[in-house]
Formats: sequence, structure tokens, C-alpha cells
Amino acid sequence: MDASPINRLPQDTLNQIFSSLPLRQIMICRSVCKFFNQMLTSPSFMDLISTQTPLRFLALRPPHHHHHHQRHNSHVSSLPYLHVFDPDQNQWLRFSLSFLPFRSPQPVASASGLVYLWGESPNSLESNRSLVVCNPLTRQFQVLPQLGSAWSRHGSVLVDSVNHRVMVLTELAALYFSNTNKTNSWLTFSANLPSKPRSPILISDSVFALCDVGSRWRSQWKLFTCTLTNLNNSYNNWVCLGRLEWGDIFDIIKRPRLVRGKGNKLLMIGVLKSNFSLNPSCSTILILRLDLARMEWEEAGRMPSEMYKSFQESSKFKIFGGGDRVCLSAKRVGKLALWDDCDGVVWRWIEGVPGGGDGLCRGFVFEASLTALS
Repeated sequence: MDASPINRLPQDTLNQIFSSLPLRQIMICRSVCKFFNQMLTSPSFMDLISTQTPLRFLALRPPHHHHHHQRHNSHVSSLPYLHVFDPDQNQWLRFSLSFLPFRSPQPVASASGLVYLWGESPNSLESNRSLVVCNPLTRQFQVLPQLGSAWSRHGSVLVDSVNHRVMVLTELAALYFSNTNKTNSWLTFSANLPSKPRSPILISDSVFALCDVGSRWRSQWKLFTCTLTNLNNSYNNWVCLGRLEWGDIFDIIKRPRLVRGKGNKLLMIGVLKSNFSLNPSCSTILILRLDLARMEWEEAGRMPSEMYKSFQESSKFKIFGGGDRVCLSAKRVGKLALWDDCDGVVWRWIEGVPGGGDGLCRGFVFEASLTALS
């Protein structure tokens, strides 16, 4: 490459040439040689393409047994990766996390091209986990203010693109952090939820979560919400969201989960009950969509019967995704079911899931971009 005529071109000219490529091709070019990698990761070039449309991936979280295995087998050498599925190209990709100076990085959430993960200090013999934000494409990272270990074990991490807002939520309390917080520390608030929040999600300025308000013999799910701007240390942060016209919307679905929808929409996914008996038979997996502006529910999709046969015998399954794509996994299925509503509703299988395990995959949407850490 040293003798190549391309080296004689000015940096500005090279930036203009390569900035015309889509982000996917830019990432490929970065792997060609050191010269291309230096040029395509330079601050001037990244600033030029900062408005490039991000690549929408579905990222996997490492299975729980993987973290336990690495902690108790320090002699095992394995490079950490973020495994993602590209629905548009129908292929699995991986981004190296080896640039992070942490043991056993555990990605848990993403927003605006940034990935949030738990990482253990390599110099500590005890479990000392920090919440870290990084960009796997630019290999930049930042450690957020220290948290206690209990938060990493029991808290759900919610993130948003506005001012890199982060919330760690448990049944009893919530921690909140934002770049606009001048104290550069976490703010603590009482949660006072009736039960452990299930699949909490952050949409705009509000957090939504499902809580079981029933008895030990029979579950009864309700939708709770709180507004970030109204957070305070009193016990009225959360309110139960419901309307008479919703009827028995929370009774027709078994084991419901929430996923952030497209725009100001919320998705609720679960197994459709055939009746209201204590142990009803189920017919399919249903996706309902709530328009938060009109506060009206509609059916967004239901799994085809042939696909549902693979989930029918599973007592446990996981759901992740967001926008117009949702993934479902279950024990012993060996592949992911994908609901794709980008160009009309399509159900299809995702084969070749990396990592093995029991088949229960967890994950999040990763909109890969060259976002710089502020």
C-alpha cells in the first residue's frame, strides 16, 4: 500500500470519497489494511459520516452459565465478543470487545450506537462489577460512576439516546444517571412496586413495566408507569395504567412481556390463552401493540401454527427486540423465531445461533453507528 497512488490523495479527498459509501461498506474497508483503518477511524472522517444511517442488528446477551463458567475457570482463555444478527443480510456477525480492560464483559442494553455492559475489574479478586458504556465500532469506552454489586445482580438496565440516560431498576429502588447531571453521580429513588418489574422498557420520558398483583396461586398482570421528569423520593412515582375499554387485555395472555415498539408504541407479547381457567391450554403466541398517544390496543401479529408447535411444549421462553422486529427463544428449540414488520408482517426462523446453552436467548436491539462518546 505504501507505493499505491491512493496515498498521494489529500486526506479531505479520501474522506469525501469514502463518505459516499454506506456504513456497511465502510466497516468492510476498515479491515482491508492499516492505512484504511487509520483513515476511516480518524476524527475528521467520523465527524463527516456522523449522520450515516445506522445498521440495525439484534444483539445477544451472553447466557448466565457463560459468566459463571468464566469466573470460576480463570484458566479458560476466550476472547469476548458481541454477537449480533443482521436481519437484512440474514447472517451472524461479531464485534470484538477485547479492547475493554474488564473480565467477562456482559452486554445488557444499547442506545444510539452505544452498548452498555457490566464488566469486572481484572485486578480484583472479588466480584467488583462496573457499568460501562462503549462503542464496539470505534473501540471507545467510558466507565460510569461506581455501583454496588447488588445492582448488577438484580437490576434491569434501561437506556435512552437522550443525554445517555441510564436507569437501573429493581422492585424496591431505581438508580438514574444522565450526562446532564452535574454531580456525575447516580440519583436514587424509591420504586415501591407491588412486585418485581417484568421486562421494563424506557420510551421517551416514561418507564413501563408489568407487575404481578395477583396471588401466589394465580397471576394477575397490570401495566405500571412512571415519568423520569417527575421522579422524587416519595412513594408515588409509579401509577397503574389502565382503562375500562381495555377489558380483559391482561387476562388473555399468559407470561406477558413488554418490548419497545416503533415510535410512541409499546408491544406486549405472550401466549394466547384459550380460556380463563387456572391452567388453560394455549393456541399461539400473540403480539399486541399499544398506541401511547391514543391509549388503544391492536393486534400486531400472531405466530403461525406450524412455528408455534416448536414452542408449545416449552414452559419457559425469552423475548427481546424492539421497533418492528421481535425475537423469541425457548428451551430445546435450537433457533430463534423472528417477527419482522419492516415491510409487512413476516415470521421466519433464525438459524445458527452462536453460544450454545439451553436455547434461552436474551438480547437487545443494537443500532450500530460510529457514535463518539461525549
